[in-house]
Amino acid sequence: MLTTSRLQFTPDLNICRILNGMWQVSGAHGRINPKSAVESMFKYVDAGFTTWDLADHYGPAEDFIGEFRRQLAASRGQDALSEIQAFTKWVPRPGKMTKKFVEENIDISLRRMDVKSLDLMQFHWWEYQDKNYLDALKYMVELQTEGKIKHLGLTNFDTEHLQIITDSGIKIVSNQVQFSLVDRRPEVNMIKFCQQNDIKLFTYGSLCGGFLSEKYLDKPEPRSFDLTTVSLRKYKNMIDAWGGWQLFQELLSTLKAIADKHGVSIANVAVRYILDQPTVGGVIVGARLGIAEHIEDNAKVFSLILDAEDSDRINTISQKSRNLYQLIGDCGDEYRR
Repeated sequence: MLTTSRLQFTPDLNICRILNGMWQVSGAHGRINPKSAVESMFKYVDAGFTTWDLADHYGPAEDFIGEFRRQLAASRGQDALSEIQAFTKWVPRPGKMTKKFVEENIDISLRRMDVKSLDLMQFHWWEYQDKNYLDALKYMVELQTEGKIKHLGLTNFDTEHLQIITDSGIKIVSNQVQFSLVDRRPEVNMIKFCQQNDIKLFTYGSLCGGFLSEKYLDKPEPRSFDLTTVSLRKYKNMIDAWGGWQLFQELLSTLKAIADKHGVSIANVAVRYILDQPTVGGVIVGARLGIAEHIEDNAKVFSLILDAEDSDRINTISQKSRNLYQLIGDCGDEYRR
């Protein structure tokens, strides 16, 4: 893998800039065979895709990491464990937070993932009106000091509340947000704030659940029963809000022309464009472990260099779309309406 595939994210974490997303094992994308899934994880790591994004509520994702770590150590030695990074999330129900409650939940992730310290805990909170999220984060800082958490990140926090947290003296190293050629809301406020505060963005939805690919080029608009995964249903709604199927076809045609020029895929262009944006540390690409693999195709992203003409062509399409920031709000607001 090219050196451009890596990022020194923190002094102690050197990561792959395409993260393997494990939402796909949560149950909403079809049945996953645990044995095949763990076998598949070896293929990703051997190809250089060493960084995993998961969550406490992604079905068996944390358990898969634990089993993978055990098999990796058994077959290749304990030192091999230092080559992989696993970023999980904690998504509690809003309510009163105590140190005991927070620690119990962090301990569950530590046990499931079979680690002594979590590389990155990405915290999500559903209800901004409930200010207990600050207490939860302060207790996580204490657990960080005690060594149970290495770094603290957030998931789907908007710029306003990211600022509140930062102003509270809590060191946040990343925020995970939706960011794609369809959803460019982070460009409005989030990127600038993150630049000023040394916060990296990890982006999801950058392929719109697979819509940003040759598979949907020159195809009729899919009907609801064609949308067989929760990702496809989610991102079809996003495409509709953004500008509809006809404009989306225009975007795909433009991306296909750019992809052909560089000898890559539409997905490669879509990921590379987001990776090139300021403060973006990595793009999360879903891994349907044991079902579908795009390892070879994803690797092409790291040798792809988009030029000014490519960006201009993409931006011309974007200018025809609706303003999702005005329609939906800032990053994560779609989950809190």
